[in-house]
Amino acid sequence: MTDHAHGRHEHAPHQSIVRRCDVAVIGGSAAGLAAALQLARQRRSVVVVDDDTPRNAPAAHMHGYLGREGTPPEAMRAIGREEVRSYGGNILTGRVLAARKEDDGFHLELSGGHGLVARRLLAATGILDELPDIDGLAERWGRQVFNCPFCHGWEVRDLRVVQIVTTGIGLHPTPLMRHLTDQLTVVLHDATGIDPATVQSLVASGVPVVEGAVRRVADADPDGSLIVELTNGHRLPADAVFTGARFRPRVEMLAGLGIDTTAHPNGLGNFVAVDPTGRTNVEGLFAAGNLTDPSAQVLQSAANGSWIGAQIAFSLAAEDTTAGVRPSGVAIEWDGRYGDQERMWSANPNGTLTAEATDLPPGRALDVGAGEGADALWLAQRGWRVTASDVSNKALDRIRAEAERRGLKVRTLHSDANDPAAYADETYDLVSLQYGSFQRTPEQRGLRNLLDAVAVGGTLLVVGHDLTWLQHPSDPGEQTRMYDPEAYVGIDEIVAEILASGDWRIDVNETRPRPPGAISTHHVNDVVLRAVRLNHRTE
Repeated sequence: MTDHAHGRHEHAPHQSIVRRCDVAVIGGSAAGLAAALQLARQRRSVVVVDDDTPRNAPAAHMHGYLGREGTPPEAMRAIGREEVRSYGGNILTGRVLAARKEDDGFHLELSGGHGLVARRLLAATGILDELPDIDGLAERWGRQVFNCPFCHGWEVRDLRVVQIVTTGIGLHPTPLMRHLTDQLTVVLHDATGIDPATVQSLVASGVPVVEGAVRRVADADPDGSLIVELTNGHRLPADAVFTGARFRPRVEMLAGLGIDTTAHPNGLGNFVAVDPTGRTNVEGLFAAGNLTDPSAQVLQSAANGSWIGAQIAFSLAAEDTTAGVRPSGVAIEWDGRYGDQERMWSANPNGTLTAEATDLPPGRALDVGAGEGADALWLAQRGWRVTASDVSNKALDRIRAEAERRGLKVRTLHSDANDPAAYADETYDLVSLQYGSFQRTPEQRGLRNLLDAVAVGGTLLVVGHDLTWLQHPSDPGEQTRMYDPEAYVGIDEIVAEILASGDWRIDVNETRPRPPGAISTHHVNDVVLRAVRLNHRTE
């Protein structure tokens, strides 16, 4: 869950982190994000790992996507990420290096030495386009050089287009280009396998066909026009170049799972064959998008990802129904992490809590996301009647054991902040959320639960890490950022809700140096919110 976040996810940078989830998705473009959205809406914990190298990255705009026509690819991905995160789905910037399957699921090795364990795995990694080995093509790919008349044909209509044919099926889309422009010239760079009758038909229709190898594509003028230069010295003026590409599925990271690839009927590369539900030859491993259909545009890839996400949800639901359980993926993650080591945190109460709560008269206190209970125990020692809430039963076991050892009374509550009655509809004089958070939902149920738990006259104390350092770019190949702050409710949102209600007084809302004593030392500043409820919230 949800009552934990960055302070409890991220240890010092040199320490490896292993997270658990229902579904891991490799690839955060159209197919991967569409699948993740379906899964998050089915209350499945989903983590997308994306190295920010989508196939369509060189293109300025995507086309043929109903409702998103002309949208830049990065803008589409940003919209998709926001939608997935609105349901608590995590999107990690990083790279999957290897994968293996064990009894408890798929184990992914991530850049930076971190790991991810998932019950199901979805590969939405796409394909790599391998352009003909002609000087000048690669640097213009996606701008002046293209391979799909549906994706970019309209943009070059009526212009001078030179098509460079390098494969036996290279003339298949040529009639489409002929219809888009009357200034099409076809160059048979490699005529192997070309049907002479097709060439004759093109020539008869008025399309010039030149046979000869292309040496390079170069700029002709600063206005953006090009020259296609053949090895025989012939030079063809062009405004754009149309050519085919071979392709290769991006499945290197899945080699340890024994995933099969199949030669595509067009002879231009391999793809991952799946059944109608997206299942591969590896049990529990699904694939979606143009990894399984290299001809799919963005719209088809998104639709396919949505369908496959639904099939994964069905497979998990069937498994859980047979077992008679309704597991929480986040609770499983935190139970696993508390079970992996003797202690996760420092055992010291958070310094900001001790500073801010010292002047408060003891009453009823709720420690949200209590972890191993250092804060709850400190409050109990000072005479507070404490309820420690956490999504992890193993964390609560540790609190109960330590409270008994010290002779303290601490009530424990196994709860997710987004549960319908997360805190048993009770109110408290102090509600403390220290370095924790809870997943977003569109209606912000967790945020409402948190605020409703504060009694009139009571204090809300929220402390989080200053995350401005996350604005600095990182190399996904070198390090995976294991926490996605945008999947969780942040202090800014809590402040906005408080201000909008008019039922609160904010005493502190500032960034300050973090007090000493914490186990994760790489966070140096805290964001602190202290507010007092003045009235009951009115609907």
